[in-house]
Amino acid sequence: MREYLQFYIDGKWVDPVVPKTADVINPATEEVAGQISLGSAADIDKAVAAARKAFASWSETTPAQRLDLLLAIQAEYAKRQDELGVAIREEMGAPAGLAGGFHVGLGAGHLQAAIEVLKEFKFEELRGSTMVRHEAIGVCGLITPWNWPMNQTCVKIFPALATGCTSILKPPQLAPFSAQILAEILHAAGVPAGVFNMVQGSGAVLGTALTTHEDVDMISFTGSEPVGVQIQKDAAATVKRVGLELGGKSAFIVLDDADLVKNVTEATAGMMGNSGQTCSAGSRLLVPNSRMAEAKAAASAAAASVTVGDPTGNFAMGPVVSKGQYNSIQEYIELGLADGVSELIAGGPGRPDGLDKGWFVKPTVFITTNQTAIGRDEIFGPVLVMMGYDDVDHAVEIANDSTFGLAGYVNGVDHAACVAVAKRMRTGWVNVNNGFDFHAPFGGYKRSGNGREWGDYGFHEYLEIKTVLNGGV
Repeated sequence: MREYLQFYIDGKWVDPVVPKTADVINPATEEVAGQISLGSAADIDKAVAAARKAFASWSETTPAQRLDLLLAIQAEYAKRQDELGVAIREEMGAPAGLAGGFHVGLGAGHLQAAIEVLKEFKFEELRGSTMVRHEAIGVCGLITPWNWPMNQTCVKIFPALATGCTSILKPPQLAPFSAQILAEILHAAGVPAGVFNMVQGSGAVLGTALTTHEDVDMISFTGSEPVGVQIQKDAAATVKRVGLELGGKSAFIVLDDADLVKNVTEATAGMMGNSGQTCSAGSRLLVPNSRMAEAKAAASAAAASVTVGDPTGNFAMGPVVSKGQYNSIQEYIELGLADGVSELIAGGPGRPDGLDKGWFVKPTVFITTNQTAIGRDEIFGPVLVMMGYDDVDHAVEIANDSTFGLAGYVNGVDHAACVAVAKRMRTGWVNVNNGFDFHAPFGGYKRSGNGREWGDYGFHEYLEIKTVLNGGV
């Protein structure tokens, strides 16, 4: 059993100010996998003080010095990728291949992207006689979720380091193990004291302490819409910058010229990846009404073929992260069964056959509309909703009929037609025919948040702009 009972503050592992612990539950077994200390506002005060002190010198380092540190971190990260994969499997139930593969690989990819951006980034430029400088914003509070622990943590830490900021990480209480290993990686790489700090514990306690703290200049949060709203309110009194990456109910439009069976099969399987716990998942699958029968058969077969079981085994899908998450998903499935509109075509309530322990959910598919709870709300589990459209205009109308606007997907043979549809979608990130780019800005419209992460756009989140009139040399 893991015991992570100290916090990383000012370059040292330290005991909490007030000793208090919590168990971490393995969602596949429902058994205790480890224990962490729960921090308090007093621990945040210590971490912020360390970060504020370190900022004076770290913000004055050169890009070359910060690049050397990122390269040292990269070397240490490579040594411990297997450990990170095991930790992610234990803490949030991702299958071993996914945890040790894409989960860990996303962290490595964001580190490499930060290195590439830092090599070329212009922190100072002249516009005529005017100098425009990009300067580190200051002390940053980084609050991360449990669903993609390395992706969401690394996409904040590395740009903060690269731009000369100091930070305090508040990892997710449900999935704290991988963050602990990452802190050890940063320490081994030689991050100067106070530049990076980490306090484990409750979001309600530590998140509030960070967002209301007068010596914290910026908050970067990834998580649910209600918490994001509260963070903005809490941060308003000190006029902090707040970057939010919140929820989604993203549309996946399969155009009429596409190989329907192939695309519906792949979209259904993709939705079930990571047990559906992905904010950018294509959770609303839009298909032509004229081909609904064909799409229905393909989605039903695809969901039935998704294997579910012990994350240490060779299964495509593990459990969801917790009992609370399981119960929430089950409530949505029951709403879908009872709303009088939705049609269940795969899965349904309860655990898959043969699994009587662990928070496993059946890969589930409904046919529904945007007017239902399951069609409108972010379920954050392996529940796909499929909707029919009459023509392209109708598809775009359905896609945009959402309070969210995080991601979108368009697949079809005519690539130009796909891009034209993508341009009409009111969402911050659209994937056309299965693209991927670590340097592409990621973030949402509407209630999916504000600001952008990934690549050079992620650097700007941590930078202030200074104008020096007549500053040309």
